[in-house]
Amino acid sequence: KISRPHRAAGRRDLDMGQGDLRGRTLFITGASRGIGLAIALRAAREGANVAVAAKTTEPHPKLPGTIYTAAEQIEAAGGKALALPLDIRDDEQVRAAIERTAAVFGGIDILINNASAISLTPTLATDMRRFDLMHAVNTRGTLLCSKL
Repeated sequence: KISRPHRAAGRRDLDMGQGDLRGRTLFITGASRGIGLAIALRAAREGANVAVAAKTTEPHPKLPGTIYTAAEQIEAAGGKALALPLDIRDDEQVRAAIERTAAVFGGIDILINNASAISLTPTLATDMRRFDLMHAVNTRGTLLCSKL
């Protein structure tokens, strides 16, 4: 079984403010930068294992961070990290990333669906290709990760 029950035997309810993440495993999509990385670093400071699941494996000219730089920061903050190249739109990649995380850390305690695609254009000006990308990442990818 990949996921573990929310209340493991002998543990209090999960409360990030109490430092209860020691030894817990988080699978975070979109964790190479931004909010996903901030969540990962907070969890790392509490001793969590963090699966950094995102597309960015090479530096981007306009966006900071890769899964590898995020993993380095997580380890430096006191957590254990697993960098996982992942296109959340790909069923097999999602399944493989989740299975790898479970194999490395013994299961997954917390899923954070952070990956997203946005368009800041008005609705009527949004082309269907952009809409399809947003739907595939924000809705389908989130559901897929949650189901597995």
